[in-house]
Parts: sequence; structure tokens; C-alpha cells
Amino acid sequence: MVSSGVEVLGTTYSTYVNRVQIALNLKFVDYDYIEENLMSSKSDLLLKSNLVNKKVPVLIHDDKCICESRIIVQYIDETWTSNGYSILPFDSYDRAVPRLWAAYFDDKWIPLWKEVSITEGEAKDAAVARAVEGLFLLDEAFIKISNGKAYFGGESIGYLDIVIGIMVNWIKAREIKANVKLFDKTKTPTLVKWAENFTSNDHVKDVLPSTDKAVEILTRISSRISSSDILLKISLIRSCYISVSIFILHLSSIPEFGSERNQLLCYCAALVAAASLPCLLCCGT
Repeated sequence: MVSSGVEVLGTTYSTYVNRVQIALNLKFVDYDYIEENLMSSKSDLLLKSNLVNKKVPVLIHDDKCICESRIIVQYIDETWTSNGYSILPFDSYDRAVPRLWAAYFDDKWIPLWKEVSITEGEAKDAAVARAVEGLFLLDEAFIKISNGKAYFGGESIGYLDIVIGIMVNWIKAREIKANVKLFDKTKTPTLVKWAENFTSNDHVKDVLPSTDKAVEILTRISSRISSSDILLKISLIRSCYISVSIFILHLSSIPEFGSERNQLLCYCAALVAAASLPCLLCCGT
């Protein structure tokens, strides 16, 4: 790899941070990873680097700070061009299409997935149906965009692959935990095959947690939540800016949870596809 004096502020198992890591891998850019513990005090570096919302990921390059994962991926693509790898196409229309579908995934489909994660009974069945319908749209988009190749980006991983792909193993893990089926070979066969290609790619497989690991994380932390008498309630708020509020009660009063607070946040991130999200900690209430 080419040394470039790059730093990434992130937290373990953050899907948004994974986007940045994969983009840097594709460009063969070396970087220093700085772990942020978001369940304790945020570092001065993070607070200074992201003045807008104090969230990860943050890319620091030549003392310049770039925030928001999709913006960072585009910055990486436009900045490191020497190896000839393009994450986004050169044609303006071909660049606009994956950006549109990326916005659809983050703004439209992820809220559907949240509903699958937090609802029960008929409400869950309805949420699953809507989520599968959304994946069907993505399957159709893949057929048009990929031109019969392995990825949304064609023969190699592109922008939309990165945006969507970071969620694949978490979606599969949630399928197992919630006993639902989202990736269905009979309904979205090309998307299922794409998911296999993406997660097995050399630039990706060491970045993402495996499905088994994701299941383990969800199981371990949900078990701790239950055994520690912590009430975790996730409320879905249909807002274009704030989509989720998390209320965690009694967290600070449980000693054995101290070393796993960051993992708890990442468990919540697995539900909302973000490791930096609005949280209210009500301790001892």
C-alpha cells in the first residue's frame, strides 16, 4: 500500500465506517485507524474534526476533515486516482444513477429494515413485505446498472456496491435472529448472487464482520440487555433528519456492562445502520 498520511476516526462494527474502509482498500490507500468509544466521552479529536454532528466516520487527510460516509467515499474516489480505479463512473449520468439508488437505500430502505427489527406479529409481516419489495426494486436496478457483470459497478466494486454492501451480513444476521427472509433467491436472485460476490471480495471480506459474528454480537448483547434488566426501546420516528431515538435505562448502574458499552451502541447500530445516532441515556431512572 501507498503511505498517504490518512486517518480514519471510527468505531468497531460501524457500517458507515466500513464504507470508508472499503473505499480506501479499493484505492490501496494506507491509513491509521483511530477507535472512538462513543458510549463514553468523545475524543477532542472527534469533536474538533466533525463540528456539525460529532459523529463517525471522519476522514482526516492533509489536516482536512471530511465527514459523512457517502461524501467521504466520493472524496476518496476523486482524490486518489493514481491506481486507475474508479469507484464512480466518469459519465455524469452514470454517476447520478448510483447516487440516486444510494439515497434510496439509506433514506427509504433502511427505515423499512428498522421496522422489521423492532416490530412483532402482523406489523412485522407487513414490514418484511415492504422490505422485500424494496429489495426487489434494488434487484431490478442491479440488472440495469451492472450490465450483466458481478457488481453494481460492473466488473469491479463501485459506489453503490459500497453503500449497500456494508449491510449484507447484518441483514442476514437479523434474518436469523428475527426468523424472517429478506434475501430470497426466488424473488431477488441477482441481488442474492451479488451479495455473495461482494462479501467474498478481497477488499471487503476482512472489513465486514461475518454473518456468524454479527449474529454472535446481536445475541450476546441482547442477552446482556435481558439478563441485566435493561430496557431497550427503539422508537421509529419518520423524520428526514432524526430517524431513531434509543432509550437505555439503568446502563451506568450495571458494572459488568462498562467494558461493552461501545458494543451496545454497535448493537443498536446494527438495527439502524449507524454507529453514530441520537441516544438518550437515562441512568438510575
